[in-house]
Amino acid sequence: MSLYQRKDSSVYWIKITVNGRTIQESTGIADPLRAQEYHDRRKVELWEQNRLGVKPKHSWKEAVVRWLKETSDKASHRDDVSKLKWLDKYLGSMTLDQITPQVIADIKDARIKEATKSTANRYLALIRSILIRSRDDWEWCDKVPKVKLYKEPTGRVRFITPAQVKVLLGELPLHQRDIVLFALQTGLRQSNVMLLEWANINLATSHMWVLADESKNGDHISVPLSAQAMEVLQRQNGKHPVRVFTYNGKPIVTANTRAWRAALKRAGIENFRWHDLRHTWASWHRMSGTPTHELKQLGGWKSSAMVERYAHLASDHLSAAAARLDSVRL
Repeated sequence: MSLYQRKDSSVYWIKITVNGRTIQESTGIADPLRAQEYHDRRKVELWEQNRLGVKPKHSWKEAVVRWLKETSDKASHRDDVSKLKWLDKYLGSMTLDQITPQVIADIKDARIKEATKSTANRYLALIRSILIRSRDDWEWCDKVPKVKLYKEPTGRVRFITPAQVKVLLGELPLHQRDIVLFALQTGLRQSNVMLLEWANINLATSHMWVLADESKNGDHISVPLSAQAMEVLQRQNGKHPVRVFTYNGKPIVTANTRAWRAALKRAGIENFRWHDLRHTWASWHRMSGTPTHELKQLGGWKSSAMVERYAHLASDHLSAAAARLDSVRL
């Protein structure tokens, strides 16, 4: 029987034989009339694929599974998984050919109601990447809808002064003070600080490194350690055999805690995220005269454009260049 119910299932299943090949699959439908309609459509699809060479239809879920498998080494793999879980309620029941411009527009509207344009763009870019790979690499579909991203504002640069940092440190719990100090001395991103292991540090040469699969830009980053950064490490040394930053003997997994937010409030520091410690580090470097090419290397940025956000904080070299015309009298 080509349409049937199994004893262990409340939905109907189909069994169709085409050119000697038998396909058995669940319809996902409990209603017998709708299940029959599904069976008839599926039978036509399989015939077209076999006789006319029509491409089989693939689902969004199939594309997601393959995408996650092929990109499992991405630094943002966990973030992709989280985004795809959110997207499942919009795309999870669709085949790739059912994802139309209107579907994308509905997702844009839903995401912008809950997040910023930058965050919404990360979701849209992920959809676009999966669809393009489905078309160009896997040849699972002939065309995909154009996914337009929101225009984002210029990169945010928020930093605080050394005086504000001193007040903040005084409000933080002891175990978080060294974490903040280390971030301000190295400019490392939160994950690279939280997950830092002793195996990636050479105390004898005052150097540490971020492995390529742990860095945002995908490159190995060598980080020279300042005297203050070394002092932090010396205070942490011996507390845990693997991880650097711990609390009560256990590795710390996140810095954006209630204690962190409460300390900011008591210190009178507003509109400041943990990532802004990296902006603060870069801003202090520029104001101290560190040139763009050196800051780019220290911060592990892929392009100089990212570093140019801090250029306005160091105009001394431009003043010196302008002064070269002082000798020209008109």
